[in-house]
Amino acid sequence: MSNESIIQVFEGINVRIVWNEEEQEYYFSIADIVQVLTESTDVKQYIKRMRARDPELNLRWGTICTPTRMKAVDGKYYKTQAAKLEGVFRVIQSIPSKKAEPLKQWLAEIGKQRIDQMIDPELTFQMAVEDYRFNMQNYKKDWQGC
Repeated sequence: MSNESIIQVFEGINVRIVWNEEEQEYYFSIADIVQVLTESTDVKQYIKRMRARDPELNLRWGTICTPTRMKAVDGKYYKTQAAKLEGVFRVIQSIPSKKAEPLKQWLAEIGKQRIDQMIDPELTFQMAVEDYRFNMQNYKKDWQGC
């Protein structure tokens, strides 16, 4: 599993993603996905209640979620509950939210970007430059990009 988290923004909320090179799959932070859908002030408690309300989800939680090393807000790396795309869609099913459909479309776009990058490797470089610029937007020096 890659050690570098990618940050994507959905409606102003950061969603951590890790690319697993071996599996050729993205892993998404479940806490971040739940935050996007619920705007909960206590995501851990929301997940706990969600699992209690949905026994089937709770039963399959260990196969849906994988502890994945991701960078936290404090800049340190921690094991975070993460899921592949199909697991994320299963979690979305358990959350009543008007944001579910836009989030599904956003996730599909991320998947499409990866497929496009595999077809045209130059897109990977372009995305890396965009990610760098986004992550360094508070950086005081001017960066002369490509």
